[in-house]
Order: sequence, then structure tokens, then C-alpha cells
Amino acid sequence: MRQRSLIAVTAALAAGALTLTACGSRDEGGSGNSGSGSGGTTVVIGIDAPLTGDLSALGLGIKNSVDLAAKIANKEKVVDGVTFKVEALDDQAQPSSGQQNATKFVANDEVLGVVGPLNSSVAEAMQKVFDDAKLVQVSPANTNPSLSQGTDWQKTQTRTYKSYFRTATTDAVQGPFAAQYLYNDSKKRKVFVIDDKKTYGAGLAATFTAEFKKLGGKVVGTEHIDPETKDFSAVATKVKSSGADVVYYGGEYPQAGPLSKQIKAAGAKIPLVGGDGIYSADFIKLAGASGTGDLATSVGAPVEELPSAKEFVANYKAEKYKEDFEAYGGYSYDSAWAIIEAVKKVVEDNDGKLPGDAREKVTAAMQNVSFDGVTGKVSFDEFGDATNKQLTVYAVENGDWNDVKSGTYTG
Repeated sequence: MRQRSLIAVTAALAAGALTLTACGSRDEGGSGNSGSGSGGTTVVIGIDAPLTGDLSALGLGIKNSVDLAAKIANKEKVVDGVTFKVEALDDQAQPSSGQQNATKFVANDEVLGVVGPLNSSVAEAMQKVFDDAKLVQVSPANTNPSLSQGTDWQKTQTRTYKSYFRTATTDAVQGPFAAQYLYNDSKKRKVFVIDDKKTYGAGLAATFTAEFKKLGGKVVGTEHIDPETKDFSAVATKVKSSGADVVYYGGEYPQAGPLSKQIKAAGAKIPLVGGDGIYSADFIKLAGASGTGDLATSVGAPVEELPSAKEFVANYKAEKYKEDFEAYGGYSYDSAWAIIEAVKKVVEDNDGKLPGDAREKVTAAMQNVSFDGVTGKVSFDEFGDATNKQLTVYAVENGDWNDVKSGTYTG
């Protein structure tokens, strides 16, 4: 699904009197690639993702999918009197940039919701900024449990930020799901665990390790890598000498691809397995032929195979976006649509208008949002986490990711 380029998502917002709300502007017919209405209130959906750099393939898939949701909502006039537009900011996968972007979104009164970020470490830097402003954020990709259930989530779950939601399931189930597949289905018994020391990678590796040991598997070695380097020869040598029959990597594809290649080059002809952070076409490009047989888990079921996703896939293709929707496209669309549904509820409850405290009302409405989305049923539990816990194992075969098994983690 490689299509032609898309014009930039941001467009100049027309100035004018505030006729419907203190948190919106009168649309004077200005154009934007999310579509334009015939007048009314402009509501901006912010997007925070890595739009440049190593993880831009995933970030651009997020951006395009949110843009598509806004276009569809405008075309179908889902919220009467409201035109949705998008504003995308690049966090470069850096927490400091994410925090700055959060501040920019908060400063724009037209922003009533933000989709993103991709990285859990970036989310940590953004949450308080959004929560203080009562501005809702819905991540399509964050999987670290602590973001929604508190730093001590393994013992006591506590929701710290009421404005934080996500449509992706968490590593509390993703890591163990991978462990169960490797131990029960692939019959692996000796694993070498590697992580990149980042919030996502380290957390995922930890939940995987705990379950693999619980099942009776043995961890024959552990290592932390520097995500800023691409030379993993020393680690690869350790893997070879450990006698491991599988490698589990907590991290993302820019490092996972070269790591897989170097492990095989060192003589360890064993699969590298990771989470949704390596589930990208770019992993296959980076790993080359060495990636054949490697595995990844990712949130949900394969979007292309879900009956609920057929329309999304067709619409995405019709828009001729340059980039694929990648691993989080469906979740990004559903995240944006959750914001749209929350805005709709607030407008309907306020006689067709947005109130002055629209942000607070939208955040409150998000808790009860429930609809059939691209990725299945979209709703949130008491922590703001997705109620959809399905996961899928994918394997690299013939230069592509092919789904092997879908299911849910059973503890």
C-alpha cells in the first residue's frame, strides 16, 4: 500500500467571531486536508508522533490515519455544526519534544483532543501537561502499564491521570502472551533477553521474562543495548555462547533489525522475537534475509483481515497516502474517532453547542465512549485502558509479516 504523497496536514485556521463556543473558531470556509464544513465550529484534533527519524514509518501511519478519520467525520457530518481539522507535531521520539508539543496543544484553544504519542517514554513526559489542562489524549500505541495504572501497577493499580486513554492493549498482557506462545507453541526453553533500557523496551522485557520463568523456561543471559548505536557484535557473541534457542528483544525496529542480522552472523541461527515495536516493514528491510523466521507480537488482530476494517483499508487506499498505515493505523483511526464521539456527546448534551469548559466535558465523556471501530469494539476500563485485549503473533516469511496466531493472554 505505497501511494502518492499527501499535502501537509496543517492549514491556516480562519479567524472570526466565536459563535458557538469559547473553545472553537468560526470556520470562514478555509481549506484543510481534513475537509471543510459550510460554517460552524472548528475543532482541532492534535497528533503527536515521530514524523521524522528512525521511527517515522510508524509515526506517519498514525498521522495519516487520524487525518482520514477527520475527513470521514466531516464528509458524513458526524457532529452537526463542527468541522474537524488536524494539527500534527513531530516529537522525534524524544520525551523533551513531546512535552513541548503538549504545551503547544494546550495553548491552542481549538484543540479538544490529542492522538498519540507512539512511545511510552514520550507519554510519560506529556501526561501531566495534558491532565493539568483537562485535555484528553488517546494513544494508539503506548503499551507500558504504568502510564494508566501507576508505577506500582504490579501490586496496586492506581489511575494517576484521568485525561489519559489508549486503544492499544498493554505490556501486562503482551509480554506474557509472547512468553506463552514461545514456550507452549514453539517449545522454546532457553531465552536470551535484551532490551534498550527505554520505558517501553525494558517494561516489555520484564513482563515477558516473568511469564517465561513462571512457565518453566530458563533465561540464559540478559543484556542492555544502547539504542544510539548499530554495532551489536559483542551482544551477538554472548548470545551465541549462551546456548539460547531464542532471543527476546524489548525495543523497536531500528535496533532490532541490525541486532537480528548480527546475531545470525555470529552463528546463532535462532529467531529474534519482539513486541509491537518491531512489527514494521522497516524491520524486514533492516534485518534482510536474516529476519526470516523472526517473530513479533502486536496489538489486536490483523487489520486487513477484520471485517470491521475493510472500509478503513479501502478509504486509506483511496486517499493515496504516501506511507502505509503500519501497525497502529487502525488504532490511530479509532483513537481519533473516540475523540470525535466524545465531542459529539458533549455537543448533543449542550443543545448543539460546545460549552466553555469543552475540554473537561470531552475528557469526562471519553470514559463512556463505546463503538464498533476498525480494530473491533472500542471502549475503556476504569484506568482508561482499552477493553480489547486481543493480540497476534506474526512471523517473517517470504519478506513479509504473516500472522501466525491471534488470541488473548490467559493468566
